[in-house]
Amino acid sequence: MALAVATASAHAEEAGNPAPVIDPSIDRTELVASEIRLGNWERLYVASASMHRIVPVDVLRGSGSEPRPTLYLLDGVEAEDTSGWLTKGRAAEYFTGKPVDVVLTSGGVGSMYTDWQRYDAMLGLNRWETFLTDELPPVVEAYLESSGRRAIAGVSMGAQGAMMLAQRHPGRYAAVAGMSGCYSTADEFGHTVTRMTVGSRGGDVVNLWGPPGSPEWAAHDSFLGADHLRGTVIHLSAGTGLPTPADLAAITQAPNIFDAARMAGGGSSLEAGTRTCTERFAQRLTQLGIPATVHLTPTGMHTWPDFADALGPAWRTLAPALNVPAD
Repeated sequence: MALAVATASAHAEEAGNPAPVIDPSIDRTELVASEIRLGNWERLYVASASMHRIVPVDVLRGSGSEPRPTLYLLDGVEAEDTSGWLTKGRAAEYFTGKPVDVVLTSGGVGSMYTDWQRYDAMLGLNRWETFLTDELPPVVEAYLESSGRRAIAGVSMGAQGAMMLAQRHPGRYAAVAGMSGCYSTADEFGHTVTRMTVGSRGGDVVNLWGPPGSPEWAAHDSFLGADHLRGTVIHLSAGTGLPTPADLAAITQAPNIFDAARMAGGGSSLEAGTRTCTERFAQRLTQLGIPATVHLTPTGMHTWPDFADALGPAWRTLAPALNVPAD
């Protein structure tokens, strides 16, 4: 395994790929450093024993002096060095003054927020399910002196990841929100979406859960595992792919209107696809008698301005489950 990882890392470096570097000496999970970014925004550096590296984790501290619940907020497929929720999704602004601590990880690009079966030359060693469910909560919730109550939410790839983690770990989260996501992995449509997600960032989907159709593909399918969500407060949302006034304004104000319009067309198609995914998953929950809040808007593309607008409705569903006011 060590030789295979070293060889893959060498190939990745030759290709100019910024795959996270593995440090075998990192064999325990712990907080190694912290820094104040701005206001209530802090960045923590958490050593992960499972991924053998230090993972940057951003925290938005909530209001009040009493122990607060924790919201884990997952990024989309880009999963850059700083979560898109902070750089583009207005999360810091939105959660200012709210009695909840928000935790945002960095660097899960194309990972599906899951444990991969094998190291990937382009995307590195991914053990995100282990990190998010077993390693990070004891560290960050102790640091924040949390109340111990938690929810998880995400957008796009992060929506799938949030729902997958909630259904694979029943009772761990009081509530879950998926915004503009797809939730099946075992059927042909789920295979296609997963291939697109991983492949869009250069990853080999076979390294994820084995060849499509292998048992782990079904084990991570939230549509098949939906019954495990019983008792969890659920929020789902999606647009239609039609642009909002803000989307149109962004296109007209872009340096290159033609490029912006072309990219908007892609965002329109993606959101239309997630609308189908969301409606299908909502129907599945209804068939099982599992309540869910479903927020479907008449417009909205697969873009950060529209994701930011989806945050408020999601929070209004999550907050009561965390025993805190939404406003």
